[in-house]
This record gives sequence, C-alpha cells and structure tokens, in this order.
Amino acid sequence: MLSKRNAQSPSVRRGVSDDWFRALPREKTELFDAVVRRWECTYAMMSVALDESLSLRARGELVCARQQVGMAAELFSRLTTSLISFCDALTTRGRRMRQLPVVEPLHSEFFRSNTGQSAASWNAILHRVLFGSRSRFIHKLRILSEMIERLESDFDEAADDLSKGLSIQPRECWEQLDVLHYDFNTCLREAEVMLKSFLRALPAEQLLAFASALDAPPTRLRMSPRLSGASI
Repeated sequence: MLSKRNAQSPSVRRGVSDDWFRALPREKTELFDAVVRRWECTYAMMSVALDESLSLRARGELVCARQQVGMAAELFSRLTTSLISFCDALTTRGRRMRQLPVVEPLHSEFFRSNTGQSAASWNAILHRVLFGSRSRFIHKLRILSEMIERLESDFDEAADDLSKGLSIQPRECWEQLDVLHYDFNTCLREAEVMLKSFLRALPAEQLLAFASALDAPPTRLRMSPRLSGASI
C-alpha cells in the first residue's frame, strides 16, 4: 500500500512510490492495464453482489439475500484463483531474475480480520530479519497468496452457512463477510502495486512469456490451517 509508511526509511518509500507513479513502457502498460481491468471487473461484480445481499437482508428478504451471497462467494473464488496464479507466476520468475523491485511489508492496520492482521504482522517480522530484495519480495508474495486463499476459504464457509440457512449466529456471519471483503480489497491493491513494480524490473524479452503465465492455474496445494507460521 502507498500510505501510512512512517515506519519505513525515506529511500524505501521513494522506491515503491516511484515504481507506482512512473509510467511503464507501452507494452508493459498494456499488460498491466489488461490484468488490472480483469481483476477489477470480477471484484466489482463480487462487491455488487455482496452489497445487494446486505441490502436484501436489511429489508428482510432473506431468501434473495442468501442467493446473492452465494453469487458473491463464487466471484470471490474466481478472483482468488486469478490472484494466486499471479503470485505463483511472480514467484517463479522472481527466483530467476537478477534484480527485483523493492517491496514494503504488509501493514496490520490496513486489515480488519484476525487472518489479515496476523499475516501482515508475520510479514513485517520477516521483512525486518530478511536481507536482500529477493527474499523480501518472495516472502511477501507467499504470505499475500496464502492470506488471499485463507480469506476466500473463510468467506466461502460463512456464505455457504448463510445461503443454506445453517448459521447459528447469522448476524455475526454477515458482519464477517463485510470484514473479509474489506481485507480482500487491501490484498488486491497490494497485488496491483507489486504487479507494476515487477513489470518495471522485468526484462522486455520476457514480457510475452510472463503474460502467458498469468493465465496458468495456481500450482500450490490448499494451505494448512496455520498461515506461514503466523498465529491465526
């Protein structure tokens, strides 16, 4: 993220900000815009479905609200798959690149769920003890990917209970969906920043292969209950 970075040195802040605000070459800009447009389209549809389900619930139209929340969960899952593929592609290529962009750690104050806050805190710890842009870049991608997957799993579980009328505490489930949606939005913005920074460092001759890799399915198996050693 690009705000509230008082804990970081001026040189780090300038590096990440420069990567974000400076224009990319035309071919890289076209790829960045295409990927972000695809993400944003799915995210917008998911957000609309969730907002509609919350509005229907507030009006007492519970059957329709449950149908809409199921649609939101399906779109959430679709975007999660795309973002995990993105993290996998960056990790694979990042291990082979000579130079990687500077990254900032995730910040716990930008998250509302226990999952998000714990993962961000763990990333901040690793950022302090790891040396070199490569290690920091790879570990941030891993934690971001696992957090996205965990958020989707929590969202899907809550939405499934609501859509089937199985929730013992439906009010808490609805509130949880709003919190998870907020944290997922934060993850999406982090992914967009990392994509632009990575494209700036990516050799031009590797651009086409990288574009193809973004359509690949995620290679990791489902994550374990604990997130990269973080306590959740």
